[in-house]
Amino acid sequence: MTEDKLLTITEAADYLKVNESVVNEMLNTGVIKKQGSAKNYSIDKDDIDTWLSTLNPKEEENLAMKRIICHFQDYFKLENIILDFTADNKYESIATMSKKARDLKIVKDHRWLYEVVVAREELVSTAVGKGVAMLHPRHMHPTKIKQPTVLFGRSAEGVEFDAPDDQPVNLFFMLLLHNDKQHLFSLSFITKFLMHEKNINLLNQAKTAEEVYNAISSFEAQSKNSDKN
Repeated sequence: MTEDKLLTITEAADYLKVNESVVNEMLNTGVIKKQGSAKNYSIDKDDIDTWLSTLNPKEEENLAMKRIICHFQDYFKLENIILDFTADNKYESIATMSKKARDLKIVKDHRWLYEVVVAREELVSTAVGKGVAMLHPRHMHPTKIKQPTVLFGRSAEGVEFDAPDDQPVNLFFMLLLHNDKQHLFSLSFITKFLMHEKNINLLNQAKTAEEVYNAISSFEAQSKNSDKN
């Protein structure tokens, strides 16, 4: 077995065009096997190819559905939240969020992330009004971003951000994703969440990161139930 046939979970997810949670489920159910130790393992690309070649029509349909469906919680975790940071301007805000991405090992170089997000910001502000900005690079960088991630940060005082309503921004989402599907889904999800004034108020008034995380995850659960009914 050659090194180029050994994939990480992220690489396997990209190869299958699914979320990492789908790959973890396949590993847990024995659909594909782990290669290596329990803590340091890889996935053999040949195992994936063999599995793909033996799918029946129903299984192919299920895989196609998994490629379509996105889950915000695949990208948004409790540890991705920063509450009440201090920043005097938009650049300090972006630097704070970029350092958080580095601390979570989402990117190796927070200075690179800072530069590409600032470059996007200088084209046109990512502030959307009501005290919210959706920071992101102009282009997808799947080789630079370890795993698709959405960060949330809240500024203690609010920051001037050239918002369309001329209001300062104090709620920041930073979208660090691998492809257009993930990016557009996340933008749509956050926009729907923010359409409800009570959700914006909750983000502003939350005393803990858990309150922010629970509000967003509960909204996703409610949205899924509504779609089923």
